[in-house]
Amino acid sequence: MMEAHQQRGRTHTSLPSLITLIAIVSPLASAVPSLTNDSKCECYLTNGTQASFFATHKFLDFRNLAEHAGVPPTITKPNDSGSAPVTSEYFTSKEWTEAFWVLSWNNSHQIREDATVLMVNSPNNVYIEANGDRNPSSQTWLTLRTQRLKDFQTASEIESVAPGFQYLSVRMLARTVGSPGAITALFTYRDADRLADVQESDLEVRTMDPRNTIQYTNQPSYTEEGEEIDHATKNITLPPGHPDWTHWAVHRLDWTPKETVWYVDGTEVATISFQTPRDPSKVILNAWSDGGEWSGNMTVDDAAYLQIQWLEIVYNATDENPAKRKRDGGGVAAVMLRERDKDGEGGCDVVCSIDETPEPGKPVMLWNNGAMRMVGGGLVAWIPSLVTFGMLALISGGLW
Repeated sequence: MMEAHQQRGRTHTSLPSLITLIAIVSPLASAVPSLTNDSKCECYLTNGTQASFFATHKFLDFRNLAEHAGVPPTITKPNDSGSAPVTSEYFTSKEWTEAFWVLSWNNSHQIREDATVLMVNSPNNVYIEANGDRNPSSQTWLTLRTQRLKDFQTASEIESVAPGFQYLSVRMLARTVGSPGAITALFTYRDADRLADVQESDLEVRTMDPRNTIQYTNQPSYTEEGEEIDHATKNITLPPGHPDWTHWAVHRLDWTPKETVWYVDGTEVATISFQTPRDPSKVILNAWSDGGEWSGNMTVDDAAYLQIQWLEIVYNATDENPAKRKRDGGGVAAVMLRERDKDGEGGCDVVCSIDETPEPGKPVMLWNNGAMRMVGGGLVAWIPSLVTFGMLALISGGLW
């Protein structure tokens, strides 16, 4: 009892000192973040339950592309649809071709056994569209279209050029509109010969479902024998006050080593730690239907659309040099307090955010340890780390 009392005494004695330290340094570390550009950022810190550091930021903006806008007529023959060219010069631009491919595969090899209709992905279904909303918030958006025709389902899919994303936070300002019988999706994907070895984190809208429900999954969600895997998927009803999927909202998928977390307009709506992907993957978006049980069977001439105003990703990739950039999808303290090597390499001095910014696509600088070290040296250089370390100490000690 005496020993326990002494330990409690030491804890309470150190607590005021820790609070005093945080009170002194917090104002220096909590200034309003300022807009910056990617060239000045060494890493990006996301918010949320799995706050993580990422090395690279990419932003694709489809809101002001009026010179490329136009809705192409649907191609009604399967072969012509699959071999169609891209719909505008935007899809041959460096901005696009360094980020995504427009795909043209079909399901003639029965990729899904319950498919009842031929599905053909066509470049003709990926296009820039003028914003026709009553109160438009942009000039244009990117559209992915799927439509049921007499002899087949024409569909659309885009895939990241880079196959080596290994942990990321991807978000899109998007909505889904159109008829029942289609799927629109954003997901990470790593193929495999065996279904059990596929690695995939999904955000899927089924247009036959109620408009306030979205399906989130760490695939596979079923076995080769067709049995469902209960812990792999969640069908979520959006919280009250959140727009349904026919309205514009920021949909976000965070893939971290521990779990996949999904958000809508900044609110966490689902978390799955079961069979979280672990290996380098692609990012894919699509709009499709094959007449099967999952997608439903769309009525002939009906269509559905995934419309996207912008797409943003912060990520780590397998081609980064770990000796130069020691950034991962792990915990906050692990990166902030990481020691530098003997040559002064590694770590992350300039930390930015895409969550705290008032302007999508433009990061804000949270802190710059290098600048503070040059100005003040010593303790001032590690103010943010000390604040975080202090908070972690309070939490782990049961004092918070």
